[in-house]
Amino acid sequence: MTITPDTKNWTWVLQRPCPECGFAAGAVAREQIPALLRANAEAWRAYFAEHGAAHVRTRPEPAKWSPLEYACHVRDCNQVYLRRVELMVEQDDPQYANWDQDATAVDDKYGEQDPDTVIAALVDTTDTIAAKFESVPEDEWQRTGHRGDGSDFTIESLARYFVHDPIHHLWDVTGRRHEG
Repeated sequence: MTITPDTKNWTWVLQRPCPECGFAAGAVAREQIPALLRANAEAWRAYFAEHGAAHVRTRPEPAKWSPLEYACHVRDCNQVYLRRVELMVEQDDPQYANWDQDATAVDDKYGEQDPDTVIAALVDTTDTIAAKFESVPEDEWQRTGHRGDGSDFTIESLARYFVHDPIHHLWDVTGRRHEG
């Protein structure tokens, strides 16, 4: 069964805590973001180590992604947002290419990928984007970029917005709200 695409504009997470996962992205100091990302990746790794391949491949309900599909999405978000940050650093006021996350999930057959390969890539891409955020000079955090739907970001607001995504999806998988 194909998952119903999520068409919500989640930028509101910059203004108030997420009632589902409990994460308050707007309250996070930007210096905390790399550590939050890396801790989240380690939580994904631990979850996959604790649960077998059959479990992580299984959808908890037909219309909800499996843990493996969520992990593929997190891995791919890391790559998409890394490119967006790179554009914001390299160009003045870039417009990001649109990304259809739902089409990617289908086209790349998320549910058929190898769990060990996916989790290794999730951890690796997380470290890469965390390092990118660590390398942003103090005077560049307010550089801007624009998403195709009209949402505007600074590197700082994009980092806060982005960190919510893997935290929220870990909650989707585990049901454990973010504490901290």
